[in-house]
Amino acid sequence: MKIIDAHIHFSRIQSFKHTADFISGVDYSSAGLEKEYAENGVIAGIAMGLREVESGGFPDGRAPNPMGLDLEDEIPGFVCTCPGINPVRLDSDNRKKELENIEKEISKPRVVGIKIYAGYYHYDLCHPVYTPVYRLAEEYGLPVAIHSGATYSPRGLLRLSHPLNVDELAVKFRNNVFVICHMGDPWIMDTAAVIYKNPNVYADISGLIVADPAGVEESAGNRLFMDHIARGLVYETNYDRFLFGTDWPLVRVKPYIDFVRRLIPEEHHEKVFYENALRVYSRLRNFVDCEKRM
Repeated sequence: MKIIDAHIHFSRIQSFKHTADFISGVDYSSAGLEKEYAENGVIAGIAMGLREVESGGFPDGRAPNPMGLDLEDEIPGFVCTCPGINPVRLDSDNRKKELENIEKEISKPRVVGIKIYAGYYHYDLCHPVYTPVYRLAEEYGLPVAIHSGATYSPRGLLRLSHPLNVDELAVKFRNNVFVICHMGDPWIMDTAAVIYKNPNVYADISGLIVADPAGVEESAGNRLFMDHIARGLVYETNYDRFLFGTDWPLVRVKPYIDFVRRLIPEEHHEKVFYENALRVYSRLRNFVDCEKRM
């Protein structure tokens, strides 16, 4: 089975490096990612752009717009991107130039979406600073991936990363497509309600576990943990609305694939692991010759 990993990172962020070294045991490099993908039938990854000017500074208001990938000088050929938006710099006198930089970047073929870091940056999703970004996404036919749920930084604000905020956004911008990242965990049921109501909203199943392989297995064997997630899947029932993602380097690829396989009924694996990502991130069809990379 072919797999698309719809949520990874490839940025020089201190917390990612620490997690890879001391928690997940990931080789956080292009060689490490390529090896994991080759061993598990993953043909492409979508990297969420993220930068910090000072080590440990994320969410960093000084980061450039848009935020790209800077882990290594070259981005692996099997990785495409969702550039991240820094609203602090958009909310300035230099707004016009910032938007020009964003539009220039999203016109590139490797870009398949845009990423908003709700909660990390202290701006409501419907704040006017984001409106021209949503308009650009609509114009270029790009989905907007939105961080939702718990933040990987104590400086985040959870009220701003709650998935219910996406409901208002989806109503105001009906021509846009939005992806709630991490299923809004721990607010799984709220995420399910939002995507059930709004046909322009999807969710990715990334980042639900941050652990080494043994830790992933322990979580996957915990009935209460699995039921916590499965309730949202059962509520929505339409598996066209969910996308597989790992949040690499926070977890290794193989154990996370096995974990998601337990969550998703087998008859829906092809959709969740592959087809839905091609439909939502439609530029992927041009970016990757999927048949040749089987």
